[in-house]
Amino acid sequence: MTMPCIDTKPTFLFLPTKTIKTMEATKKVFDFLEKAGTFYLATVEGDQPRVRPYGAMLYFEDKIYIMAFGKTNATRQIAANQKAEICAFKGQTLRIECKLVEDNRPEVGHALVEKMPVLKPALGENGENGVMYYLKDAKAD
Repeated sequence: MTMPCIDTKPTFLFLPTKTIKTMEATKKVFDFLEKAGTFYLATVEGDQPRVRPYGAMLYFEDKIYIMAFGKTNATRQIAANQKAEICAFKGQTLRIECKLVEDNRPEVGHALVEKMPVLKPALGENGENGVMYYLKDAKAD
C-alpha cells in the first residue's frame, strides 16, 4: 500500500521563540488555542514526560488560563513542578513553554463556567471542583 505524499514541514505561529509579554500577543495565542479547540499539556512525573489533551481555557484579566479537574495526576505533577509545555495545531503549530500558576479565586472559576456552561455539573457554580492555572513566563513558537 502506498501512502499519499504529505508535506511534513511544520508551519509555526511564532518564529523564532518569543516571550509572550503584551496583551496583544497573549490574546493572539489564546485565539489560536481557542480555534484549535484541543491542546496538549505536557508535564513531568519524576523523569517521565506526561501528555494529555485539554480543551478548557479562558482569557481572563489579560491572562490565559487552563483548567484541570482537581486531584488528578496532572494537578499533582504541576504542584511538584510548575514547568509545562502546551502544543496545539490548527493549520499551524503552536508550542508554548511556561510555568502554570494556580489561581482558584471564585471569579476565575465562575468565568470559566460562564464561558463553558457544559462544565458546570462537573465543576460546580464557581469551578470549585477544578483547578485553574494561568500561564506565566510563557514563550511561544
